Amino acid sequence: MQASEDGQIAVSARGGVMTLLIDRPAKKNALTDALYGELSDALEDTEQDAAIRAVVILGAGDAFCAGNDISDFLTMTSRQGSEGQSEAQVFRFLRLLGSFSKPLLAGVQGRAVGIGTTMLLHCDHVVLAEDAQLSTPFVSLGLVPEAASSLLLPKLIGHARAFAMLAMGAVMGAGEAREAGLANAVVAGDSLEDAVMQAAQRIAALPPGAVQQTKALMRDSETIAKVMEAEIEIFAQRLKSGEAREAFTAFLEKRPPDFSAF
Repeated sequence: MQASEDGQIAVSARGGVMTLLIDRPAKKNALTDALYGELSDALEDTEQDAAIRAVVILGAGDAFCAGNDISDFLTMTSRQGSEGQSEAQVFRFLRLLGSFSKPLLAGVQGRAVGIGTTMLLHCDHVVLAEDAQLSTPFVSLGLVPEAASSLLLPKLIGHARAFAMLAMGAVMGAGEAREAGLANAVVAGDSLEDAVMQAAQRIAALPPGAVQQTKALMRDSETIAKVMEAEIEIFAQRLKSGEAREAFTAFLEKRPPDFSAF
């Protein structure tokens, strides 16, 4: 399947495993609102398909996901008011991540920025390539964390390391991420897809009801949803802020942002 110029989510299924491939390699798999919609549709469809026992998220090319497409964000915020913004596809996708009942897996190579990292906090099995670089530079863009990462990341790796990532934009390499509990394994890049698919097939062979109930018992879904909604409200407000607009504009103009006026 060939990606369009704007990219697509390539969906395939085999042996009870659904694979969602973010297929926009020319843009490092940066996600647009349309792509968030495709991911959301696929997750909703999968929830209703009893034949699918596990879902794998992959990224095409040399990067897993470069986060949100900044130009798409600028366009979206300029055309939507606060009510429309709250219904953006990105927020639909975040809510689905928090509530998804079936096992989620990810295979991550190269850059995983913003949502490329925070979605991993909702995955049940993560395999990293040796060149994986995880980062969450929300504050530098005038934004705040999303996907309940303000709760889940400090809980997983501790406040100090989480603050370094969420507020200061620190990058975490594959080895440190595995040591911190963000990943199950680190493998050579050419073994990444095989490694994550083997794990998915192993999960798919297990009793599905027991697997899903075990996942539900391990997650405080009510608290995750509450934190996610608080983040979404502030994130939507921050998208329309002068700080975010300066950060986005500076990014597109390839210059350092100037926050001295704020």
